[in-house]
Amino acid sequence: MSTKIDRRDFLKLGAAATATAAISIGMSDRGLIPLPATSAKAEADAEAKAKSAQRAARKWVMVVDQNKCVGCDLCLAACHAYNDTPPNISWSRVEEVEPTSEGKRVFRPMPCQHCENAPCVEVCPVRATYHREDGLVMMNYDRCIGCRYCQLSCPYGARFFNWEKFTGPNPDVPHAGTPEVERRPRGVVEKCTFCVHRIDRGLSVGLIPGVDPDATPACVVACIYGARTFGDLNDPDSPVSVLLREHPEAYRLHEQLGTEPRVYYIPAESKEDAAS
Repeated sequence: MSTKIDRRDFLKLGAAATATAAISIGMSDRGLIPLPATSAKAEADAEAKAKSAQRAARKWVMVVDQNKCVGCDLCLAACHAYNDTPPNISWSRVEEVEPTSEGKRVFRPMPCQHCENAPCVEVCPVRATYHREDGLVMMNYDRCIGCRYCQLSCPYGARFFNWEKFTGPNPDVPHAGTPEVERRPRGVVEKCTFCVHRIDRGLSVGLIPGVDPDATPACVVACIYGARTFGDLNDPDSPVSVLLREHPEAYRLHEQLGTEPRVYYIPAESKEDAAS
């Protein structure tokens, strides 16, 4: 019998030996074997899906009690400081509206309403503005082309165009807080984010937004009169759920438009009186 092995058979044997060696090494107990790239990617994808599902299970809502707001603007100063906005741009505003029948002054804070049916999301031609899984309306400043369609479509006037690069000092720092986010580039539309960086950072270490100050929007924490409350409306025990059950007269702005805003207002008078 011939024992000669031609070149093709030799290469086949070599490939088989290499595969056997690889399997043996992978099954040995001499140390950890790095996961294949495909397994690492699958693990990362699974983790991302889990985080996405956790976000989707939440519904962040703000409740403003107009009986308590005195128009002091401490909330605005905190927003300017923590989000490092230019002096000529405010992501929120406080409007004075009609007084009560007894002549009491009434104020209405106006952050982004984070509408579930947000017109700004629909009109953006490059999808720079979008909904997160938890429903918050966000901006991708790298994609924004500055067309301002979103600004024109917002019925709440909650978007602001950045005409120039902000390079100077922030007049609200440090007395009202210190910046926690990067400054935006020139030529984009800016907006309130419900301090999403505080929400996400807090959740990552087990804090509860609306309960723990470090995980709660800066404007809510800054209000010394307790006029703003924040939390997860899908949690029946959250501060906002409890407050809205106690105040069925709470209303949302421009509900007739079908935008489904996530900011509720407790009127200084009953809704019927306020509308009369």
